[in-house]
Amino acid sequence: MVDLVRDPRWGRVMESIGGEDPYLGQVFAKSMIKAHEEEGIISCVKHFAAYGAVEAGRDYNTVDMSQREFRQYYMPAYKEAIDSGAEMVMTSFNIVNGIPATVNKWLLRDLLRKEFEFKGIVISDYSAIEETIEHGVSKDKKDAAYKAITAGVDIDMMSNTYSNNLKQLVEEKMISEEIIDEAVLRILKLKNKLGLFENPYKNLDSDMEKRILLSEENLKKARELTAKTFVLLKNENNVLPLNKKEKVALIGPYADNIEILGSWSMFSDKSKITTLKEAFENKIGRENVSYAKGSEILEEKEINQILQADGRNIVHIENEEEMLESYIKEAIEVAKQADTIVLTIGEYYRQSGEACSRSNIEIPNIQKRLLKELSKLNKKIVAVIFNGRPIILKDIAERVDSILEVWLPGTEGANAIADVLFGDVNPTGKLTMSFPQVTGQCPIYYNHYNTGRPHKSNTRYVSRYQDIPTESYYPFGYGLSYSKFTYSSLKLSSKTLTEDSKIIVSVKIKNESDVVGEEVVQLYIQDLVATVVRPVKELKAFKKVLIQPNEEKEVTFEINEEMLKFWNENLEFNSEEGEFKVFIGTNSEDTLSDIFTLTK
Repeated sequence: MVDLVRDPRWGRVMESIGGEDPYLGQVFAKSMIKAHEEEGIISCVKHFAAYGAVEAGRDYNTVDMSQREFRQYYMPAYKEAIDSGAEMVMTSFNIVNGIPATVNKWLLRDLLRKEFEFKGIVISDYSAIEETIEHGVSKDKKDAAYKAITAGVDIDMMSNTYSNNLKQLVEEKMISEEIIDEAVLRILKLKNKLGLFENPYKNLDSDMEKRILLSEENLKKARELTAKTFVLLKNENNVLPLNKKEKVALIGPYADNIEILGSWSMFSDKSKITTLKEAFENKIGRENVSYAKGSEILEEKEINQILQADGRNIVHIENEEEMLESYIKEAIEVAKQADTIVLTIGEYYRQSGEACSRSNIEIPNIQKRLLKELSKLNKKIVAVIFNGRPIILKDIAERVDSILEVWLPGTEGANAIADVLFGDVNPTGKLTMSFPQVTGQCPIYYNHYNTGRPHKSNTRYVSRYQDIPTESYYPFGYGLSYSKFTYSSLKLSSKTLTEDSKIIVSVKIKNESDVVGEEVVQLYIQDLVATVVRPVKELKAFKKVLIQPNEEKEVTFEINEEMLKFWNENLEFNSEEGEFKVFIGTNSEDTLSDIFTLTK
């Protein structure tokens, strides 16, 4: 799923690999597809196209944008996936230029097949062909089948519009047999490439399944990789890592909870999940861990909204207020006996994922209530946040000493969290999306345009809100470490770039701590003057660098003319002469900068 996402209200943020940045989407798409290919697995890239731009962050909603915006930001990751060998493309639910993607000839035949030279299979998303009737562009299922097959969709997922109508469309000479042959041949070619005619059950091996699933080697790897995804958002007075000899109060609805896998994990074996309570006890001993639930994840009315939407039976909690009070009372007593409180809070797992758009992306009030009472104890508090999207953390951050963002971390999530909190692993993760200060800022993203009246002061007539800041709370690329990295000495090998030359930009990074760490060094570029408005900065490269305690390293990047190209006023992909600003830093805001000139 390579959709560019700028609005965290959209539940499918959870699936996105590149977040709000097109370059990041390209890098991750290429990496994933090549990895699948090495294992003999083909990749299907989705959702084509621009599904991440749904209005108001509401799933399945309308998408409308200019061709320049479409090509500049939403197309790169799909194109990279196709160029990297993706064999399938899944159409999106939304409209593109007013026409649903699944029946959009320009999108599927002109752009995808001709311009992108895609030779593989196009498959609809779940019942998307039939849904063009609701869109109001197809009269009935027969009409929908006609429009989808002529637009270039090879496989109809789930709606049966093809199986029930294509034969009749051929018999009535509305479509030719050749157009059916075209779709079928692409499918047969792929099956042949995968060797499925020789062995239809290729890779289905029950003995291998027993050896691989939940094997010791794979669990170890999952634990290592999961820890790398965590993002340390706050660590005031170096409260983290925790001392393994001190007593910890583990409190919150996620402290002893196996629901840490997130959406699309409905077939998982929950009996194999380690809880955070178990992971802590294994790490520092039962005698050093006390536990209290402290709160439910949601109030009764909130959980029932979700259960009803899922077609499940609603629940009724007897004396809900009394129960919540008893939870908090127990949590306070447990916390009083500990040196540090580890508070595990976040979204309910069915609040992120498909059909999980939210108008308010804050931590639920009953969990905030728990934190408010615990903060009165004046003890050190470490918040561990479980969620599938950027959420509002301003209120949380003001009451805690440290915040570790762990998302919905999977099978080995609890063990990985314990590894990071107790210092066996130094966090390295960086945010792929900006975290808003309030929901009302959404959509919010770092690579925005300036206006003619950018918000640089508190004067009235500039682009701002009256009641809140315009900047994010945690910016794109943000993430702390137990190491302390300082940047200095940004240098350019030349202040002039030509079409045939390169500029080497270097920066020195020092680890001013006693902890070995990895830093993700980020390079951004801004086109200062162009024929169309350009973003305030764009990520163009990044490197992860291991730096020993008190060591200083020089990190270099190469800038070339290709990195400066964009879709200009004539919708041509090219660069323009002029001045450019280069930034290098630990995130999109905290950077060093210099200026160079492109001449052609």
